[in-house]
Amino acid sequence: MFAKRLIQKATKHHHLHHHQHQNQDHHQSNEQHGSVALTDLDLQIAVHYGIPSAASILAFDPIQRLLAIGTLDGRIKVIGGDNIEGLFISSKQLPYKYLECYTKRLCNLHVEFLDDFLQNQGFLVSISNDNEIQVWNLENRCIAACLHWESNITAFSVISGSNFMYIGDEYGSISVLKCETDDEKLLQLPYHISPKSISEAAGFSFHNHPPIVGVLPQPCSSGNRSCTIVLIAYQNGLIILWDVSEAQIIVAKGDKNLQLKDRAVDSPGEGDGNLLDDASEQHLEDKEISALCWASSDGSILAVGYIDGDILFWNLSTAASTKGQQTRSLGNDVVKLQLSSAERRLPIIVLHWSTSNKSHNDRDGLLFIYGGDEIGSEEVLTILSLEWSSGDETLRCAGRVELTLVGSFADMILLPTAGSTGINQNAALFVLTNPGQLHFYDDVSLSTLTSQQDRKISLSAVEFPAAVPTSDPYMTVAKLSLLHTGGNSSKAPSEIAAVMKCVSTPTLTGDAKWPLTGGVPSHLSFTEGKRVERIYIAGYQDGSIRIWDATYPVLSLICILEGEVQGIKVAGSSASVSKLDFCYLTLSLAVGNASGLVRVYDLSHNSNETSFHFVTESNHEVHVLPQQKGPLCRAVFCLLNSPIQALKYTNDGGKLAVGFECGRVAVLDMNSLSVLLLMDCISGSSSPVISITWKAITDSDTLVKSPKHAESEIPSDPSKELMFILTKDSKVIVIDGRTGNRISSGPMHLKKESTAISMYVIEDDVAVSGSSNGKQQQSSSEGATKNEPVQDTIPVGINFPGSSSETMYSGARLLDSHVLLCCEDALRLYSTISVIQGDKKPICKVELPKPCSWTTTFKKDEKVYGLMLLYQTGALEIRSLPDLEVVSESSLMSTLRWSFKANMDKTISSSQDGQIALANGCELAFISLLAGESGFRIPESLPCLHDKVLAAAADAAISLSSKQKKKQGTAPGVLGGIVKGFKGGKVIQKADISASAKTNFTHLEDIFLKSPFPDPSSTITDNQDDVELNLDDIEIDDEPPLPVTSTSSQQVKSSKKEKGTERERLFQGATANTEPRMRTREEIIAKYRKTGDASSAATQARDKLVERQEKLERISKRTEELQSGAEDFASLANELVKAMEARKWYHI
Repeated sequence: MFAKRLIQKATKHHHLHHHQHQNQDHHQSNEQHGSVALTDLDLQIAVHYGIPSAASILAFDPIQRLLAIGTLDGRIKVIGGDNIEGLFISSKQLPYKYLECYTKRLCNLHVEFLDDFLQNQGFLVSISNDNEIQVWNLENRCIAACLHWESNITAFSVISGSNFMYIGDEYGSISVLKCETDDEKLLQLPYHISPKSISEAAGFSFHNHPPIVGVLPQPCSSGNRSCTIVLIAYQNGLIILWDVSEAQIIVAKGDKNLQLKDRAVDSPGEGDGNLLDDASEQHLEDKEISALCWASSDGSILAVGYIDGDILFWNLSTAASTKGQQTRSLGNDVVKLQLSSAERRLPIIVLHWSTSNKSHNDRDGLLFIYGGDEIGSEEVLTILSLEWSSGDETLRCAGRVELTLVGSFADMILLPTAGSTGINQNAALFVLTNPGQLHFYDDVSLSTLTSQQDRKISLSAVEFPAAVPTSDPYMTVAKLSLLHTGGNSSKAPSEIAAVMKCVSTPTLTGDAKWPLTGGVPSHLSFTEGKRVERIYIAGYQDGSIRIWDATYPVLSLICILEGEVQGIKVAGSSASVSKLDFCYLTLSLAVGNASGLVRVYDLSHNSNETSFHFVTESNHEVHVLPQQKGPLCRAVFCLLNSPIQALKYTNDGGKLAVGFECGRVAVLDMNSLSVLLLMDCISGSSSPVISITWKAITDSDTLVKSPKHAESEIPSDPSKELMFILTKDSKVIVIDGRTGNRISSGPMHLKKESTAISMYVIEDDVAVSGSSNGKQQQSSSEGATKNEPVQDTIPVGINFPGSSSETMYSGARLLDSHVLLCCEDALRLYSTISVIQGDKKPICKVELPKPCSWTTTFKKDEKVYGLMLLYQTGALEIRSLPDLEVVSESSLMSTLRWSFKANMDKTISSSQDGQIALANGCELAFISLLAGESGFRIPESLPCLHDKVLAAAADAAISLSSKQKKKQGTAPGVLGGIVKGFKGGKVIQKADISASAKTNFTHLEDIFLKSPFPDPSSTITDNQDDVELNLDDIEIDDEPPLPVTSTSSQQVKSSKKEKGTERERLFQGATANTEPRMRTREEIIAKYRKTGDASSAATQARDKLVERQEKLERISKRTEELQSGAEDFASLANELVKAMEARKWYHI
């Protein structure tokens, strides 16, 4: 005891003097060695792969070939080709509602691509459950514009090819929005249709103003009616075809009593005959609409699904003849279809229609239906092949097929096939099921379905090819590792990838191709001589391994390693992978599994080794394997039948430490592929070994020990490799990695039982003040009281002279290093020497507020910078070192909208530069902690979701197509043919795009900039044939305030509208040079004769003069505003001309 105190007293002076000097340096350079600065942290999602489990809706951009998936928690996933994916997260965790795509469907309609209909500018529109309309910029991956709608939005549609949107609400009103792509603003235009206006135009009254449940622009058919006809569907069953240019009803359908052609379609056999004319009366008073879609390419047939399971086909072909005539209710032009004869049926939830490849007219095609079956029946997707007779009076069901769904239905969407120009011609199908499963059916498979005799078809769908599989196969462990940029270590993975040629895009039958090809990869990905700087390795339940190049935000698969060794049968090789470790110097990969096997792979492409070693505890076999491509499995070690819980290479890769679940540790020689050590349960118990750390130091002549262990044998080697071993019961043991002898006096263990998570030996100089924050420092039975240094005596240390390097450092440096022990309930920081001596007194201890699940340290400027913790509640914390103070707090829910799940910590991995990879369900995300352009945050490394070159080609194709239409009429396939070939077969597919449509968009803007129903008081009612200028009858009252206002740009637009209509009111359609006509005596008397005495007439005349003066002043004021606006516009136009002249062709 006396000798021990004497040694401690002798070393105490050196230790205190060193720390005083170190604290002074720490005070002078706090930014480098002190606590983590909040300004240095910027937690961002760098990479996201997979479909969220809360996915609920789909949208597709047929030009850019992108798929958007909306979720119930406020996220939008955008998927393109070549592993290009993006994630948009709204600030509110609310579901999106109401999505409309180019198939023009009603139900569940709330995310819409604006990429094409906003002049192909790359925008996406979403509407959340709280009626917030958001416009997302695909290129910048952020919200460009946002507008909150006051009433509940119940219908949403976009005029294809334009930037105009229809909004239907719960009060039965229709409004029009315009998205200004240049200014990135949402504007509400004056065009507004109220239920009262519809009621007056239709000649009947509405009861309780039923909500609008569908707004579908009619497909562009012919003439000037293109893009100016819209169908409005009300919840009570009323259907109105509305002409926006004439502001009148073309046709109204949905009377309470209709004579229907009624037939239930129960099977393909029964449906092969013509639908019979059954004169049964159908009551529509309580028949609510639940879904609808166009069922013909010319917009003549409308399919409407109802909440009782019925489907009605409304014939709107007579609408053209009724234009300009009195509104008619065509009650008999309707056919009813039932999928089941049961009394209680499911509502029709989704309706989609596409033309058939065998179609002989505009009405034959396939109808996709979800719903309508008997309640309690199996969940299926029904596909009907429909044929219409030439007389339009008979509908024939040529076939019926039912697709069995995998999982519960969420949504479906039709995708036009490559080269098609009609509405969903020969469309392929995406079906979304819960949780987050995407199934693809190509058009070839769908076209052959209806020829099958079986009603229920088990058609195998192509599953979405996950860039990084997490659930099929099931991921059990992962590792993110950095590579040295110098030498061959970063070049070899690229060579392996070139040899293996792994492709993640699925192979489809026949000539079908995977439809998602959108997005533009970063040009850095194709740089000549590109080196791999970071790899992501994942182990799976089936024993396989996958390796990706994670240098840039788009991961590319390098190779797949199967669990079985080719030509060698090893029992347990297909067991679940439990641990991984990788040495970047030797490119050696160690894989441990649940059966106790350790597989060692050589990832060096230049290796010519063909020998394979199978090593057991008592045997060593060598086999010669045939030459093969890719990584070689050099050896399999089968030592114990216990799952591998820890793997760790030495810094130079010469040795590999293996920790077993039974508590034993083995040391393997990677040069001779043999077993050096196989130690028994070193902790004195069978607690699993969960962490091993190697530290190589230079030795000295003497090693100071406590007298109690003075008789221990000390190796006299010039260098020493120490192994710091942590067991799950929080015991820390230090042993000599060469001999297996203990360096520590005994296992350092805690008096209070605690479950260990991780252990870190911090090599960098860390300034420790001796006491931590009073709020976090907790007294314990192991240390001193609060606000006092926990360790008042310095443990005996090793004092070795010499220099340090990356792999070897002196004993003095070891004296300054620290061991951080992370447990579920507390964090403890120890001096390394105190751990060697088994001292249980920590320098700093922090009690955690909740159970911790996973931790990691990260570096900045090559120094250990901070500690990140993940709690079992999903909370995230970043703490500084060495004081362990909380610097930043977040959570998985706020960052990724994830909830913590059991065993999630097994698949979390991190690299030293602050990049963290997490897996959850079908999702994989990479989080970047540190601010600054490094790693994934280099702007040039991000892929672009909007292809500007393709957009320019699409515009050119549209222009050419319009010219050909003018000269030759229609030119089918021109748009698809011109752009075909971009991105390996990407084809432009957009229905009915032409120059006439663009012309109509200008015409539409003129229509939407004014109200369709002007105030009757603003018109002259004397029915005179000649135009007269009467200032006294001019109404210049301000327009009533719009329901929603957005920006100052909207006010400018409203002002332009008012100024434009002012001239119309003044001249009533005549020119400005029209001269007044001399009125007759009778006309003057009829116009101005007033009842009453002379005094009242004089008073009225005076009031008229005052009102006249006010109107003149207001006209003068508005004229000045118009002049000012014109000057601003002219200035802007000049600037735009100058900017466009300076641009080159390659800037497009």
